Amino acid sequence: MQILNTRAIARRAASLASTALVAGVLALAPAAAQEGDVLARVNGKDITKTEVDLALDVFGEQLAQVPEAARRTIVLDALIDMHVIADAAKADGLDQSQKFKDRMSFLSAQALRNTYIEEKVQGAVTDEELKARYEKDLAGYEAPEEVKARHILVKTEEEARAIIKDLDGGADFAKIAAEKSQDPGSKVNGGDLGFFTKGQMVPEFETAAFALQPGAYTKDPVQSQFGWHVIKTDEKRTQPAPTFEEVREQVASVVQREKFQEVLGDLKGKAKVERLDQAAEAPAAAPGAAPAEGAPAAGGAPKPE
Repeated sequence: MQILNTRAIARRAASLASTALVAGVLALAPAAAQEGDVLARVNGKDITKTEVDLALDVFGEQLAQVPEAARRTIVLDALIDMHVIADAAKADGLDQSQKFKDRMSFLSAQALRNTYIEEKVQGAVTDEELKARYEKDLAGYEAPEEVKARHILVKTEEEARAIIKDLDGGADFAKIAAEKSQDPGSKVNGGDLGFFTKGQMVPEFETAAFALQPGAYTKDPVQSQFGWHVIKTDEKRTQPAPTFEEVREQVASVVQREKFQEVLGDLKGKAKVERLDQAAEAPAAAPGAAPAEGAPAAGGAPKPE
């Protein structure tokens, strides 16, 4: 099933300050300063903790690689720069320009859209709905088979055959792997690769591993793009189904997306929408189709922008 089968550097302050989204969101959502909430002032105007928090939400992904302790400083510097430039723009009368008014109209609609999604879609999804969707998918879940295997990787077929001969004589597989395997990632664990399902390994390796009975090793070397393998299958099992907590975020994403589509469809059905451009004559995209590059993800997951 879709849900249960899902397992897969920040910009500098200057670039943050130049982003229209931050400017628009913060201009649309001024917050009353509380005692201790003011972090800086520009020309007598407070920059508050709430304003910094809003910017951190907007740029969370871009700041993911920045140490958490440094994020607020980067954003605060960006906001100071932004307010300095904003004051200069206002002094030049740019706040009366049509370009500014058009941009603010767009950002106002975007902020209202995001607030509606947060309140009416994301905030409306209950734990009961999530658990019900999980149970529904669990009922139709077909757990894949997986094997736990180990291997010894060498450069030549001759080396591999010599190892198989040693194993036939009673040599310890893990010990040979630790001494001779060319796979640095697994040799330290006696060649152990852990559990894997079909499709995770190269075909030649996968076919051999799944064909073996637990405890058996390949009697002929297996060649792949990496070299020659001697493979031993330790265990076979049906992959355990993930718990609700393990897939909670994926379930929430799916349920929120479905609720968003439902709400949007209902709202559009009640709204008077007129398309006056040539695009209105183009065929509608198939349900679930990815939006064109650069297009707003109206049909995607309901994530405020």
